[in-house]
Amino acid sequence: MPETLPESPPEAAPESARGLTGATERDAVLRAAGVPAVDLSAVLAEADDPLVFATVSGAHLYGFPSHDSDVDLRGSHLLPTAALVGLHEPEETRTRMGDRDGVETDLVSHDLRKFARLLLRRNGYVLEQLLSPLVVHTTEVHRELVALAPDLLTSHHAHHYRGFARTQWRLFEKTGELKPLLYTLRVLLTGIHLMTGRRVQPHLPTLVGEVAAPAYVPELIAAKEAAEHGAAGDVVDAARLRADVEALHARLDAAQAATALPDVPGARAALHDLVVRARLAAPGYPEPGPRAVASDER
Repeated sequence: MPETLPESPPEAAPESARGLTGATERDAVLRAAGVPAVDLSAVLAEADDPLVFATVSGAHLYGFPSHDSDVDLRGSHLLPTAALVGLHEPEETRTRMGDRDGVETDLVSHDLRKFARLLLRRNGYVLEQLLSPLVVHTTEVHRELVALAPDLLTSHHAHHYRGFARTQWRLFEKTGELKPLLYTLRVLLTGIHLMTGRRVQPHLPTLVGEVAAPAYVPELIAAKEAAEHGAAGDVVDAARLRADVEALHARLDAAQAATALPDVPGARAALHDLVVRARLAAPGYPEPGPRAVASDER
């Protein structure tokens, strides 16, 4: 069976005690992020295929959950080889929604091959899922994916965050609600941080401390915590918001122009190798052996 919790360092405890230590640490991280104390492992157990990893995404990862926020689980699974070699188109993305102890949950996972393709398409969203510290289920394949992440970052990830911000801003202009406004500010600051710091940071309260941000952002976060669909007008006026968002767009443009990140991901060969090793390890859950060094990495 794949392990469901991150391992503690070997020297921390004997093997028989490490699972309990890992569970305690995991739960502490989840509770600190505001994730309700529900049995998420039971949600994962309903998955149709073996999971490579599952993490908490959404408002809990971004640092502005409300008291009634859903728990968004995101990850990757491994389809059986037979599903990929026949005439039928495989169902590469699986979605399962439910209710666990009164908390709404949804689990969205992609087959490992599709997840790898998304990573190579400069998709910041899947990078955030992969690197989320809110880990519910992990495996050796997950750890290898995380290790490859720094070599998957490119200057073109700015396009992802820029486009996401524009979509959320249009939604905010229609609704005036806090949620799309916070998403707009969050993705712009994440994009700026990535271009300048070469690191994915989706957590808005942390971004406020690391990247120059409008002073009212903490007030917006506090207001959303109290009301999931609350209005932003009570915190800051529309004219100031528009000016600040335009300024953040300009900063993202400038940061992209000046970034040292490459134009293309550098881990394509290693990612391909990992997907192949994981697939060929079936049946049973994939635990890939030592990675072969691709010719373009020698």
